[in-house]
Amino acid sequence: MNRIRLLPEQVANQIAAGEVVERPASVVKELVENALDAQATAITVEIQAGGRSVIRVIDNGFGMSRDDALLCLERHATSKIRTASDLASINTMGFRGEALPSIASVSRMTLTSREKDSDAPEGTQITIHGGKILEVRAAGCAPGTHVEVRQLFFNLPARRKFLRSEETERSHIQHYLTLAAVAHPEVSFTFSQEGRLVWQWPAVGPGNQPDGRIAALRERLRAVHGGETKFIAVDFSTRIEPPAEPAELSDEAPATLRIWGFIGEPGVSRANRDEQYLFVNRRPVENRGLNYALLEGYHTALMKGRFPVCSLFLEIDPAAVDVNIHPAKREVKFHQEHAIRRLVTQAIREALLNFHGAPGPRSTAQSAPAPAVRSDDSGANHPRATSSRTSHEIQTPELPSLGKAPLPEMPAVPWPNLPPAPVAPTSFARPTETSCTPKVPLVQSPAAPPVAAPSPEAVPLLHVPLRLVGVVGKLYVVLESDRGLVLMDQHAAHERVLFEQMLRRLEQGQAPSQRLLLPETIELSPRDAQFLREQLGVLNRLGAGLSEFGERTFLLDALPPFVKVSDARRFVLELVDELKAAGENVNSWRLGEQTVAKTVCRHAVKANDPLSGRELENLVSDLKQCQMPYTCPHGRPTLIEMSYRELERKFGRIQ
Repeated sequence: MNRIRLLPEQVANQIAAGEVVERPASVVKELVENALDAQATAITVEIQAGGRSVIRVIDNGFGMSRDDALLCLERHATSKIRTASDLASINTMGFRGEALPSIASVSRMTLTSREKDSDAPEGTQITIHGGKILEVRAAGCAPGTHVEVRQLFFNLPARRKFLRSEETERSHIQHYLTLAAVAHPEVSFTFSQEGRLVWQWPAVGPGNQPDGRIAALRERLRAVHGGETKFIAVDFSTRIEPPAEPAELSDEAPATLRIWGFIGEPGVSRANRDEQYLFVNRRPVENRGLNYALLEGYHTALMKGRFPVCSLFLEIDPAAVDVNIHPAKREVKFHQEHAIRRLVTQAIREALLNFHGAPGPRSTAQSAPAPAVRSDDSGANHPRATSSRTSHEIQTPELPSLGKAPLPEMPAVPWPNLPPAPVAPTSFARPTETSCTPKVPLVQSPAAPPVAAPSPEAVPLLHVPLRLVGVVGKLYVVLESDRGLVLMDQHAAHERVLFEQMLRRLEQGQAPSQRLLLPETIELSPRDAQFLREQLGVLNRLGAGLSEFGERTFLLDALPPFVKVSDARRFVLELVDELKAAGENVNSWRLGEQTVAKTVCRHAVKANDPLSGRELENLVSDLKQCQMPYTCPHGRPTLIEMSYRELERKFGRIQ
C-alpha cells in the first residue's frame, strides 16, 4: 500500500484555512480586502457573538457574474495576477485566491453578488456549507457583493474552542477595521454589532488640493482618535540607490520612496504599540525594522518603555517589497531593509526637528525654509528652520548664578544662525513689578506657524507668545500664552539645554579615543561577529578601538573618554545591540550619550533652586534654541500646556 497519497480537496481547503483563517478578524480582513480591490466606496461590516456566529460584509464594488462567483470558490482562483512575474509587483490587497474557498470550508457561507455594469436585473446567490456547494440561484440584490459567514469553525471543534471571548474577538475585528479605515479615508466604513451601530465613518475625498491625501487622512484620524491627540505631519520623499553588490543588480534603477502621514507630537505616546499604524503601499503591515526605526527617530523624545503614536504610509515600488512571505500577508520584506529603516528614522527625526523649527538637516519633501526669528528681550537670534548652516556666530546665552559646578571643559562651538527677521507684535504687556512679582521680561516667540505644522492649531508651543507669571514649588515655572496655561519643569528644561550644548561640542569631527592600558579580546557568536565585522568602520569613527583578532574574536584597545567599562565583553555585546537597534544612522556622540545625560542631570538646576526672573528668561530663550526642546534627554516633558478649553472644563464652565 502506498504511503504517499493525495489529500481530498476538502481536507486541503481546511489546511489552507488554518493558515489564512486564524480567527473571525481574519475573515473580516480577507473579505474587506476583496471589497477594496473591487474599488468599493462603501463597506458595511456586521457581526454577532464576536464574529463566531455571524459575519456580514457588504460592499458596492464591481461585483461578479454568475460564472465568476462560482469560479472564485475554487482554490487559487483570482483576477489579480496571471503570470508568475506578476508576483514581483503586487498592487492589490489580495492575490493568492485562497480566501473565499478557505472561509467556505470552515463555515456556512452565503455569497450574493451582482456586477455593477451588468444589464442583468438580478444577481447570483451561492450557499456553501463546509466547502460543499448546496445551492446556486438567482437573487435580487444591489450591485456589489454581500458575503455572510455563519458558525465559523462549526466543523472544526478543536479550532473553535481556541477562540477567545466575544469581547476579545470583537476588539480584533474593530482593530483591523480601524487600520483599513485609516488606510482608505475615501471609503466609508460602517461597523455594527448585535444589530447595534458601533460607528460609522463617512468617506473623506482627497479633493483637488496637492495635499488632499494628508488632509483626508487628518479628517479620518480625527474621527478615529478624536480631536485630543496632537499630530505632526510627515512628508518625506527621496530615492533609494541600488546596492553595489551583487553585480547582477548593478543596472537596477533607483527606487522612489515617499513617507507621509502623521506622528504624535513630543509627549504623545502609549505604553504599547496599539496606536502605531504602519502601511506599505496602503497595506497594514508588521515589520520589526520599521518599529525600531520609529523608536530611533524619537530618540531622546520618548521615555523608556513608551511607544510612538503614528499613522505612517510608505509608498515604494511594489517590486522593491515582498508581500508574499506570510499566508495572511501580515508581514512584508524589503529588498533594501537597511536603507528603508534609515530613511524612516530620518523622516521621523526631521519632522520632529521641523516641528520646532530647529536647525538641522532638511527632508527632500517640498517645503521651503522658514525665516529666522529674534527674541526682543535677550537680543539673541533664534533660528527657526534652515536648509544649510551659515558662518554667523553668536554667543550662547548662559544661566547666571545657578550655583552649580561647571560642566567639563570642551571647545566652544558656534551656534548656526540666519539673519534676523522682524518679529510679529504681541498683545501681551510687561508685568508690573510688585513685592511678589520679580522682574520677568516678556519671553517673545513668533506667532506664525512653522513650515511643518500639519494645521493652524498645531503651532509649536515655543512659537507662540509666552508671559512669565511665576514659579510654583520652586520647580515648576508658570507661563501664560494666548492658548492657555503653560508649566515648565526647570530641571528638565535645563537638562535639555545642557545636553544639546555638550553634544554640539562632541559632534565636531571624529570622536576622541583613549587607549586602554591592557587591550582585551572578546569572542562572539558567528552572527554577532559577522555584524560587528561590518560595523568596524563606524565603531572606529565613534572612538571605539575594535579590530579583528581571529574568526570570531575581536581586540578592544581603545574607548571614547566618556565610556567607562568594567566588563569589555558585556560592553561589546551591548554595543552590538545598540547598533542593531539604531541602524546605520548613528551619531558620533552615541557611545557617550548616556554618560552625557547623567552628567548634565547632575549639573542642571534642581527643585528648590530659586531662579531670578532674568535666569528664567534665559532658560526659556536657551530652550527655544534646542533642536528637541519639548523633552529632557530621558524623554520626560519639559513643558505641559493646558488650553483655556481644558481649564473651563475643569471649572465647570463648559461640558
